[in-house]
Amino acid sequence: MPSFIRKACEMLEKRGELVRIKEQVSPNLEMADIARKAFADGGPAVFFENVEGSPFPAVCNLFGTEKRASMLLKRSFLRMVPLRSLTKPVMQSEILLSDLPQIKCWPKDGGAFLTLPQVLTIKPGKKNWWHSNLGMYRVQISGGNYIPNEECGLHYQIHRGIGIHHKEALERGEKLKASIFIGGPPGHTLAAIMPLPNGVPEIAFAGMLSGRAFRYAWHKDWFISSEADFCILGELQSDLKPEGPFGDHLGYYSETHPFPYLKVYKVFARKDAVFPFTVVGRPPQEDTVFGKIIHKITKPLLRFVLPGVHEVNAVDAAGVHPLLLALGSERYLPYEKREPLELLTQSSAILGFGQLSLAKYLFIAAKEDNPNLSVHNVPEFLEHILSRINLERDVNIIKSTSMDTLDYTGERLNRGSKAIFAAAGEPCRELGSAGPVRGIFVTEKLENLPNFPMVVLCDDAEFANRNLENLLWVTFTRSNPASDISIKNGQLVIDARMKKGYAEALISSSRLVASG
Repeated sequence: MPSFIRKACEMLEKRGELVRIKEQVSPNLEMADIARKAFADGGPAVFFENVEGSPFPAVCNLFGTEKRASMLLKRSFLRMVPLRSLTKPVMQSEILLSDLPQIKCWPKDGGAFLTLPQVLTIKPGKKNWWHSNLGMYRVQISGGNYIPNEECGLHYQIHRGIGIHHKEALERGEKLKASIFIGGPPGHTLAAIMPLPNGVPEIAFAGMLSGRAFRYAWHKDWFISSEADFCILGELQSDLKPEGPFGDHLGYYSETHPFPYLKVYKVFARKDAVFPFTVVGRPPQEDTVFGKIIHKITKPLLRFVLPGVHEVNAVDAAGVHPLLLALGSERYLPYEKREPLELLTQSSAILGFGQLSLAKYLFIAAKEDNPNLSVHNVPEFLEHILSRINLERDVNIIKSTSMDTLDYTGERLNRGSKAIFAAAGEPCRELGSAGPVRGIFVTEKLENLPNFPMVVLCDDAEFANRNLENLLWVTFTRSNPASDISIKNGQLVIDARMKKGYAEALISSSRLVASG
């Protein structure tokens, strides 16, 4: 059976959704530039037939539009149970890490990275798919202090299932075996980023998204995705090595830090393998489409895992984790004047649930105040809250807690603060208009203005105020609630200026302005 990625490419090409580049293309920045342009233009997937330095073709922008993503995914709840296979097409040839397309996306990246890896580990002491975790973690395959072809970096962030497995392995005095898959049925890629509860195996969900059970096999003590295009087998070591820098999805370079790494045992590939990749950077990028698909799939389940919560939106333009909008319920005291009470209970549940716990700013409103309000209409949602919120009572700050590993605004790596803005009841103020969101005033010098309950202090007010995307990105990726929020003269001030220790933006300020 031919590679699923290759079959998907042929299908997309027949439908006018894929173009081929026959000329040799460099994986050093050039392929990433082409990928960014293809996505920005709403263009087709791009198939690179001749990748400099690699015997394998590559493809990008496969999931670049919701239309194309829907072509690649086939949902069927009848195909959730993984099946053990007798054949292992992924092991048809043994290769080296250096044979893979060495794709570098940003000029200051520390080396080549896998950007669509499916990393699988099994709970130590078990040998059953039910105890597996499949996640998408950053894998650096060249550069840094890694021994070429023998080691690769494995950057996993907090609140990830692999961390639980790694901790248990270290406590047992063992090295955790890890399998890294690239390609295979497109549904496998999406399954690796699904925010499923701990204990729910993603490979079962991969079968549902693919309309075909996940085929697996064992090679010694490693779990193999039989139908992947590539497979890297190795063991996580007990020490750490420097990983990075890397241009990440917040729109900045995450810097070099010590992270786990893999001692590579074997690297395998199908004979007809195709290497899929994406480019990470300031939203929107291809992973924006992933987020939209995840929202659609998980929305019906939300009210069961978070009672009283109707919908949530991790806002892509703000880098996903920095800003979360939620629509909840306020029913605790129907006989008294409405104010946030149940909303605060729901906020605690949200900030304690899976990857939602990485949210830095949480804005939550009561659905009863406007049954038509949606978290996906960001300006309307923020205006709804700003017109109702009691700034002295309804802004709650958690001063020191765990934080997204990629967020550099906190006190140190993985540590920062959170802010909850909750609103319930009738409007208490009129909102002024001076930018993309009524009630928000952007300035480089503090001013006391009526009808603007939120003031954003930044380095370049013209840029931040130019459009909604710039406003959200600047405000919520460049501020730490505990140190950068103050309430003065009835106004909430967020200091969103760049500060010492913050990560560098991926492109120069002149290009930032031009792109905004």
